[in-house]
Amino acid sequence: MEQDKYSILVVDDEKSSLLVLSTILSPFYNVFTAKSWEETLIRVQEDPPDLVLMDIVMPGIDGFEVLRRLKENPDTRGIPVIIITGLDSEANEEKGFLLGAVDYITKPFKNPIVLARVNTHIQIVRQMRMIERLGLIDPLTNIPNRRCFDDHLGVEWRRAVREKRSLSFLMMDIDKFKDYNDTYGHPQGDVLLKTLALIFTASARRPGDLSARIGGEEFGVLLPDTALKSALEIAEEIRSRVEAARIIAPDGKTETHITISIGVVSEIPGVDNIPADFISRADKLLYAAKAGGRNRVCSQLDEV
Repeated sequence: MEQDKYSILVVDDEKSSLLVLSTILSPFYNVFTAKSWEETLIRVQEDPPDLVLMDIVMPGIDGFEVLRRLKENPDTRGIPVIIITGLDSEANEEKGFLLGAVDYITKPFKNPIVLARVNTHIQIVRQMRMIERLGLIDPLTNIPNRRCFDDHLGVEWRRAVREKRSLSFLMMDIDKFKDYNDTYGHPQGDVLLKTLALIFTASARRPGDLSARIGGEEFGVLLPDTALKSALEIAEEIRSRVEAARIIAPDGKTETHITISIGVVSEIPGVDNIPADFISRADKLLYAAKAGGRNRVCSQLDEV
């Protein structure tokens, strides 16, 4: 097997679909196939592919259930999954995205579309694997830093423009972080930052999602293929989880806590839009949340 080729697992019980997809992708990738859910779950565990293309309508258990299992398993949750199906339904598409799929391709296949979307997600995989080599990890929190975020935003922005898809961003800032440091000390402040980074990362469930430390006590979560409603749900989940979190102080007894404020933007960017304005809007909404009393989510719905 060529070492410079990425591997793709195609899951479908129709031989014709397997043949078509293998023909499209084999010149560029190492393509493997599976014809059942059982074979799929075994293959991804024993020899994890770089990407999975999976039909959700096959004999046996529901395909969405298989997707859920893949995303709940720590060993396989990082593998991007593109749903392939003959069901042209917005409800199914939304369900797939909510369960962690990164894309949705309907049958009959259009060769350029299939290849373009696979190439996009392989590019993301390649980029994420380069992070450590390029020094794109924040050394304190062990999550992507601002440089990594900017690079990833560039990739997702161009894809959103090209495919006319929603892109959402959460800009988050810790409330009264200076007071926390003054009260408990900077080492405890570092513990707090690490704890919150885990919460943010857990909320960025899909491989294309990215949580990053933007700088100081500011963090961001980028959510491709995510409309405002879903982005607000994720933001509120993060806000409530942070509010409920208790971080033990150095004395081993005192429970400390903190809150965060979040600015949320979502749009389908056009060719005349630029990422800098997108981020600037999120920043303004973040400070509107601060001005409104902190510990809250503020979105473009709140703009006047």
